[in-house]
Amino acid sequence: MKISDFNLRHLRAAAAIGHLRSISAAAQAIHISQPAITQGLAKLEAMLGQPLFERRTDGMFATQAGRLLFPRIETALTHIISPRVTMTQLRALIALADAGSYASASNAIGLAQPSLHRAIGDLSVALKRKLVERRGKGVALTEQGKRTARRFRLARSELEAGLSELAALLGHETGRITIGAMPLSRARILPAAVAAFHRNHPDVAINIIEGAFHELIEPLRDGDIDLMIGAMREPSPGPDVAQQQLFDDRPAVIGRKNHPALSSETSLENLAQYPWIIPAGGTPLRAGWQSMFDKKSIPLPQVPIECGSVITIRQILIESDFLTLLSPDQVAVELEAGWLAKVSNISQGYTRNIGVTTRTEWRPTGMQAKFLTFLKKISQAT
Repeated sequence: MKISDFNLRHLRAAAAIGHLRSISAAAQAIHISQPAITQGLAKLEAMLGQPLFERRTDGMFATQAGRLLFPRIETALTHIISPRVTMTQLRALIALADAGSYASASNAIGLAQPSLHRAIGDLSVALKRKLVERRGKGVALTEQGKRTARRFRLARSELEAGLSELAALLGHETGRITIGAMPLSRARILPAAVAAFHRNHPDVAINIIEGAFHELIEPLRDGDIDLMIGAMREPSPGPDVAQQQLFDDRPAVIGRKNHPALSSETSLENLAQYPWIIPAGGTPLRAGWQSMFDKKSIPLPQVPIECGSVITIRQILIESDFLTLLSPDQVAVELEAGWLAKVSNISQGYTRNIGVTTRTEWRPTGMQAKFLTFLKKISQAT
């Protein structure tokens, strides 16, 4: 059962009945005939495999399934804005935004190109805004189109969460958790949490997308990623994003085994004489590294290589006299094997706040909430 199988009018009608507790009142409120609403509700409940209402003499009262689903529908409709939008139009705009061309979008969702063109055109008329513009031989979304596509993705995410919760109600632990994994989370915390969660809930799919903060934040805002794990940003990325701390991480100066700095005084002045490999500006690690030298008025060392990939950094360190600043967790295997060495601890004043980043309005499903519980327990045990 996919979101694309559902009719937005039927979902809108069900949410209205849930709010007003009456089919006739809902029909009046959303301007759909009573027979059409009754027929649509019957189809919707048949697709879901469970009733959404208890029919009583004093009105229609939401079942547990309805109480789970209706807030999700209402939030999705808030993102969609117009009652004239259809599921086909929603899918068409998201597909075009993802694929970048009508041909690719057509292949992605199995909708003929003429139908796709018509859906986008009708959507533009319904919303009274230009969504697509020609650029050379291709097409691109306008700024309004991009904003609308984001809202539609968030609506889709809410509806998918609703279906997942209804499946869980029937005893089917289905659904998907999509996690954005920033570098530090991949070392120990995230693998441990995923393994523990999977042992308890093997039927829930987990999708891990690796990337830096700037690569993951927009998919998070779009609803394509449920949560991000890694170094928190200060100041906050914006009011639409919430950050929750898991633990503090204290990086160390790392170099190859037998690094010359190991046989001499490991003062910051001495370490500044060697070349460093550090992530580019704009990352918490780079800012902390720079602050470490600035506080002691030591000129910054040379940084001939900027890199955020631990795998790449590790190999460069092994084959050179470069130094870097990393959490020992990120190179635990290499330290244990003796390929790399901890050259020096750093000032007690510098730690990185590692946490979970979500959308401010995000409401986790039951399974997503359970995963967060596993993640927090493992983080507290570090």
